[in-house]
Amino acid sequence: MKDFINKYRFGIVGVMVGGILGYAYYHFIGCNTGSCAITSKPVNSSLYGMFMGYLLFSMFESPKKNKENA
Repeated sequence: MKDFINKYRFGIVGVMVGGILGYAYYHFIGCNTGSCAITSKPVNSSLYGMFMGYLLFSMFESPKKNKENA
């Protein structure tokens, strides 16, 4: 388990930060009419934020070295 966390630590942090920011976007800005696909519901906004947070933070992970070629 500790190996998994160390390997994907930036992705995990990105998911958490993205989820918080996605919900904050829904709460403070949101969609008044309810017709917006992403920001009309907190679940959609949070999931979208989690996905984008993972993509953004996973860019900072170092490339994995193949054990066979090392």
